[in-house]
Amino acid sequence: MAATSKSERAYIQSALHASPPLRADGRSLQDFRNVLLETGVSPLANGSARLNIGKNPEEGGGGTEVLAATKLEVEDIETGDGVEGGRLICTVTCSPAAYPQLSMNALDDLQYDYTTVLHQILSHPSLHPKNLGIIPRRKSWLLNLDLVILSDAGNTYDAMFLAARAALWDTKVPITRAVQYQARTVGETLRAVEESMDVEGVSPSGFDTRQIPVAADFELPDYWDEGEPLEGRDLWPVCITLNVHEAVHFLDATLSEEASVPSQFLVAFSFPPSSPSRVQAIRTIGSGELQPSHIQTLVQEAEKYARQLHTALNAKLRDEDIRRHQKAKVKFANR
Repeated sequence: MAATSKSERAYIQSALHASPPLRADGRSLQDFRNVLLETGVSPLANGSARLNIGKNPEEGGGGTEVLAATKLEVEDIETGDGVEGGRLICTVTCSPAAYPQLSMNALDDLQYDYTTVLHQILSHPSLHPKNLGIIPRRKSWLLNLDLVILSDAGNTYDAMFLAARAALWDTKVPITRAVQYQARTVGETLRAVEESMDVEGVSPSGFDTRQIPVAADFELPDYWDEGEPLEGRDLWPVCITLNVHEAVHFLDATLSEEASVPSQFLVAFSFPPSSPSRVQAIRTIGSGELQPSHIQTLVQEAEKYARQLHTALNAKLRDEDIRRHQKAKVKFANR
């Protein structure tokens, strides 16, 4: 939180109630700062994204910047921590450079708060991808989602969920094929050797993937960084933070604006295709109190803002898919 004086807070609060409302950077109450997004920034991850809110185009720096990456690991369900259908674990790390005013203990507490909010919302069963299983009752995927907050210039929660959604959208799950090793008897081995000596070719392998009664292990037909997208990737939510001061609320607060309002109202929305929107989570931050009637109005307003943000984010993610995949194929074909 930025260190602001009482006079500065009073100035920001009075400007919010002016007619028309005023903000230090000239934005309206519902305007976001510049949002920059790029996917595929980490070549060793299964999915990654880098997002910046509020970067100064002239100076080339500043803003809230978050790096998100996913990594898939194989878990054993019988003897390990794996669960049927796979699982998701979220972790948020705050760079000390982003919070130089905080001690290490305070930084750990902040990381824990961010991790708790992100993990509780994204690991909800209604959002669970259906293609994280490998072998029923034997092996599954563990999806690690790691976020690093590189800089904080306000509106961190919205930036975290945008970066997380972009990284999960970019994630590719390797396609697997079940195999079973069948050991031959001595007689079968001798017959196979005789047949291989009579007929040119390679002797049959002990790994037979045809008509497998019980799968014992799996193999990857493609490279580890290829595969299919997470099922239900359209369901990953976006978060909208409404900064509330009395009857006024505004979006995308800077650090000084966050320090000047008593309450922040966080709402996470999911937008299933051809279905009504779903409220995934609601959370309040700050010492201010919100009346139930006011909360209902804020949820309705947040749904409108979240839908606009969801539409813009999906358009950008599809542009990123075209930039990284289709254009790369054309460039390779023209070599």
